[in-house]
Order: sequence, then structure tokens, then C-alpha cells
Amino acid sequence: MTRTRTMLAWMIRTGTSVLCRIDTGSLSDVPAHGPLILVMNHINSLEVPLLSAHLQPRQMTGVAKVETWANPLMGWLFDQWEAIPVRRGEADVLAVKRSLAVLAGGGILAVAPEGTRSYSGRLLRARPGVVTLALHSGAPILPVAHWGGEKFSGNLRRMRRTDFHIRVGRPFTLRDGGQRLTHEVRQAMVDEIMVELAALMPEFYRGDYSGFPTTQQYLQFV
Repeated sequence: MTRTRTMLAWMIRTGTSVLCRIDTGSLSDVPAHGPLILVMNHINSLEVPLLSAHLQPRQMTGVAKVETWANPLMGWLFDQWEAIPVRRGEADVLAVKRSLAVLAGGGILAVAPEGTRSYSGRLLRARPGVVTLALHSGAPILPVAHWGGEKFSGNLRRMRRTDFHIRVGRPFTLRDGGQRLTHEVRQAMVDEIMVELAALMPEFYRGDYSGFPTTQQYLQFV
């Protein structure tokens, strides 16, 4: 871990402790070693640096839309976090290879299957890209849900602290049962992943996964 990254983490932890009341107790359930696909919901730009800073000494690498690097400051920050740029809407083979390399090296790869910010905090229907990473790597998936960050901007304007909640679920791997991986099958797999994520959240935040059927046909808990 570079000194710059260590200093950034300290600054983020210090700054967010002033601006937020962060419930981080559940993060002790994140395994201390081994490859891990950390599946999370995506509200705004707060949760990635916050989670990355609080997971240290474990390093978390994430994927981010390539447009992020158009902003010089954000591009520099994401380079420090070793984020992987991905071209949305196309098969980005290089991004997949880099993601698999992180997992092969025993690292944490953070993925937000929704593919975009929800802003409201309520879950959106997921895209199945994470299924490819999970099946090719064999790495366990760990759902990590958070909520409260959707109120951050409004609270900041009113000089109020934001309650930021984090919940960690049970790790599991994906199994395909030897069937052909059609788009429908991959979508069913990611939906099962998102149901596990939704179960960690209050009902209001479950969004598109509120009342979603729970089958666990493709999940193998570890």
C-alpha cells in the first residue's frame, strides 16, 4: 500500500467521522484474507472511498466508468485506489482481465451490479456482469449493503451529520449447474445475488427487489 493511499484513507476516515455517524461494526465480518467479490449498492460518490478507507489494511479495488477519468482530480484519486476503468454498454475484455487478476492475487474487487447511481438509495434492477467474474474466478461473493448516504448532500447544506449504516451478509459462491449461460440465466443469477443484498436493508431501500422471489438456486453458501 502506497503512502499516498494510506494518507488518503486517513483523511477520508477523519473527514467522514466529522460529517457522518458511521456504523462500521459489521465490517468486522469481512474476511481478513483471500479473494473476494464485494457486491454493494451504489447511491452516490460517498460509499466507495468510505468503505475503502474503513476496510484497511485490506485493499479494495473497484470498477468505475471510464468517463470518471475525464475529471483530472477524480482520475487521480481513482488511480490511487487502483480502480479499473470499464466501458459501459460493451464487452470490455481488458476490464474483465484486470478484474480477474485482482481476484487471482487474493484481493477484494468491489462491484455495484446496478451499474449506475440510484441517488434515492433504493435498489435498481441489476445487470449480470458480475456473474462472469464470479464464475470465471470462483471467488466468493460478499454482499455489503449501506444506506443513509442518499441524505448526505442535503444534510451537508443544513450542517447536519449523516447517519451512514453498513451491513455485511454471508459469503457464497455461484454455481451454474452445468446449464447453458444464456442472458436469462445470468440475469436470474444476479437477481439472486441482489436478493441477498436487499435482505440486509430496511424494506424502504429494497426497491426493485422488494418482495422479489427468493430461490437460491444458484447460490452456494460458504
